[in-house]
Amino acid sequence: MSAPQTTRLTVGTGSAARDIAIEQRKGTGPGLFWLGGFRSDMAGSKAMALDALGAERGLEVTRFDYSGHGVSGGDFDHGTISRWLEEAVAVYGTTNGPQIIVGSSMGGWIALLLARTLLKAGTPAHGLVLIAPAPDMTHELMMPEFTLEEHQAMQANGFVDQPSQYSEQPYRITKALIDDGEQHLLFGSVIETGCPVTILQGGQDPDVPQSHAIKLVTHLLHDPVTLTLIPDGDHRLSREADLARLKDAVLRQVKAQ
Repeated sequence: MSAPQTTRLTVGTGSAARDIAIEQRKGTGPGLFWLGGFRSDMAGSKAMALDALGAERGLEVTRFDYSGHGVSGGDFDHGTISRWLEEAVAVYGTTNGPQIIVGSSMGGWIALLLARTLLKAGTPAHGLVLIAPAPDMTHELMMPEFTLEEHQAMQANGFVDQPSQYSEQPYRITKALIDDGEQHLLFGSVIETGCPVTILQGGQDPDVPQSHAIKLVTHLLHDPVTLTLIPDGDHRLSREADLARLKDAVLRQVKAQ
């Protein structure tokens, strides 16, 4: 099997233009379309496990970095759900035929928004596989954890820097990200995807609690949903056993043609 092809795609115009890096493995369908999480990139263990699965089964696999992430252009501090969703829609346009959208953490939120966009266009996704999905994370998971000092810093400076167990550098959360997130909130009404949905959730996830995954299930009223709770699983779900579960979940949707 040949190596993935590296391409670049410009999304946006003028001062909002950003150069998006894409890795696409040619193959048959349904394809596998990867959406990473906040501050993650397309070279992470789950993304590469997906690429390896595509190579093994001869499936098309598309991975990319959001602007401000990995090897894509753009400033992370300018990132919002609107911008990253726009990039996901643009990169999805380079794929061939039906796709299984695989989204991790924030990528799960963007996956649900992308699936809704595709459904409205009359071209629904083949399926969704969501790993510790974090829909509405700006208002459900981030803001409730802000201290009074952080709320004051957000208003005064337009951002707060928070320590992260995943990086030596703090994660910057901008007011633009929080404000923009309000435009894309999904909870409070039925979430329509038009395809089967599989959710993998760690029971020991410190960032996206299992109650969040259960809340998501209660909003998916019209699509087949499978929720797998991994009692000892963390947020990343990147252990060998976790990656095996991910591959199995994807293959079940590949076979459900």
